[in-house]
Amino acid sequence: MTAIIHLPGIGNSGELHWQSRWESADPAIRRFAPANWDEPDLPDWIAALDEAVRAAETPPLLVAHSLACLLVAHWQEVSDLPVKGAMLVAVPDPASAAFPPQAAGFADVPDKRFRFPSLIVASTDDPYGSLLYAERRARQWGSEVKVIGAAGHINGQSGLGDWPQGLALLKDFASRL
Repeated sequence: MTAIIHLPGIGNSGELHWQSRWESADPAIRRFAPANWDEPDLPDWIAALDEAVRAAETPPLLVAHSLACLLVAHWQEVSDLPVKGAMLVAVPDPASAAFPPQAAGFADVPDKRFRFPSLIVASTDDPYGSLLYAERRARQWGSEVKVIGAAGHINGQSGLGDWPQGLALLKDFASRL
C-alpha cells in the first residue's frame, strides 16, 4: 500500500476539510507538521516535508492543498527524496489579491518540470487561483489537470463533505503510478 502524506495549506485543514475527513477515515494517512501553520516559513515547511517523507516506509504519495502545492514545487527542487507522485488541489496564484501576505516567501514559484508524476485538481471559481493559472502551472510542472467545476477553493467552506469525487481522483491517480 502506498503511504499518503497530507500537506494542508496555510492555517492547516480544519475538521470540515476533506483532508481531515480522509484522515479520520484512514488513520494510515499522515499529515506533515511544520512549526507554524499561520505564519508559514518556506525553509521550515520544506524541512517538515523532508521529515515526513523520510519517515514513510515506502515512497509516499503527497496530497497537497493550496499553499502546500507551492511548497511541493519548491521542495522538489531542493530535495531528492523519493515520492511516488503528488496530487495538488487548488493551486493558489501568488499574484492574486487573495494571496495571504504572510505566505510571501512561497511566491517565487519554480516552473521546473517535476521529477515525479503529478495531478492538479482545479475549480472554475477558486478565489485564490484562476483555472488559467492552474493550467499554466500544469504545463510547466508536467502535471495532468482535472477540472471539477465550481467548487471554490476546494476546502472546508466549499461544502464538499468527505469529497468522494476527490478520493476517487486520488485512487485513480495512485493506480496509474
